[in-house]
Amino acid sequence: MIDTHCHLYLDEFKDDIDAVIENAAAMGVSRFYLPAIDSSTHHSMLELEKKYPDQCFAMIGLHPCYVKENYQDELSVVEDWLKKRKFAAIGEVGLDFHWDKTFSKEQYEAFEKQIQWSVQYRLPLILHTRKATEETIQVLKQYKNAGVRGIFHCFGGSVEQARQIIDLGFYLGIGGVVTYKNAGLAEVVKEISLSHLVLETDAPYLSPVPHRGKRNESSYLSEIVKKIASIKNCSENEVMAVTDENALKVFGVQY
Repeated sequence: MIDTHCHLYLDEFKDDIDAVIENAAAMGVSRFYLPAIDSSTHHSMLELEKKYPDQCFAMIGLHPCYVKENYQDELSVVEDWLKKRKFAAIGEVGLDFHWDKTFSKEQYEAFEKQIQWSVQYRLPLILHTRKATEETIQVLKQYKNAGVRGIFHCFGGSVEQARQIIDLGFYLGIGGVVTYKNAGLAEVVKEISLSHLVLETDAPYLSPVPHRGKRNESSYLSEIVKKIASIKNCSENEVMAVTDENALKVFGVQY
């Protein structure tokens, strides 16, 4: 299994990260893709990648919730890193209008700049969108012929939105929310082919049932696989094989 989205470098894991990686490996999780947040967490993210170079792979980007007054400075940091070394993807980036719309204009600016970098550096784009799925789709439509591709992390939209996203060249990131009884995601997953899905945890957030309310970790991917297999009426091995293949298409075998 491949965890395409997990923040294992955060403080929630500082006391037992070795055990978390070991537990996940014991459950069959072979790769961990680490989305960036902002400059305050780059060091810990890159240190984790350095410690586990064959398992952990860093992205770079500015999370929309961290687009504030200093967003230009933060984007400069991202640009500097892109010039220095290779990353697995640009992410997580996008639009988030759930809590605060104070910097919505700046969010759009940061989002477009990072889309342009994904084209320039030929890197996949890992998208965060909350209360802004339609707006995110509309922005991406402007770049449809530019070769933009990637993953809609923590997809939570409708079947119609899922189809639009797939048409734009993106996969749907499916995590613990698919196990939540009233989330509606299971109904959407039922209508979408496995060939368009990848697995993720978003650890330490959004733990799947039966761990809901506790710290999430990558070993819990097995619960997500189990749920998807139940929804699709197929084997867990098929879910793992197809989603792994999809993830490798996004990130490339070297990552």
